[in-house]
Amino acid sequence: MDGWMDGNDTTVIGLIKNNYETAYREEVDGLAEWCLTNNLLLNTEKTMELIVDFKRTANPHSTIYIKETVECVNSFKFMGVHIFKDLTWTTGCSKLVKKDRQHLFFLRTLRKNQLSSDILMNFYRCTIENILSNRITVYYSSCSASDPKVLQRW
Repeated sequence: MDGWMDGNDTTVIGLIKNNYETAYREEVDGLAEWCLTNNLLLNTEKTMELIVDFKRTANPHSTIYIKETVECVNSFKFMGVHIFKDLTWTTGCSKLVKKDRQHLFFLRTLRKNQLSSDILMNFYRCTIENILSNRITVYYSSCSASDPKVLQRW
């Protein structure tokens, strides 16, 4: 079981083996203590925990507490990538395609307004190509069988 905690651009990743959560909890407590000592404020409203557990029957996991209860979520966005507790990429691929379709609409609008091909190419490279090339390395190799087909159309 892995625990991921994200809050204010700080991420704690811990591996819990044999239901022994002590090291993970100590790491979280250490981070909270370090922030307090160094006059840094953890925004507990934006702090969340994602548990990845591939066991057939997931063991109960006690709640993390940093001044208040930390929300346990099924997914979150980390550096522009949607991470889900089952580590599948289908929803991430769908969001990527949706975002690219929006950019294609803007590209068509620019073309209809007769902008130069240089401007159109710059727009394409900065938006559509940039998004695809940055995310494809994450999504493509781990997608379900149908997801690469959707991505290849772009």
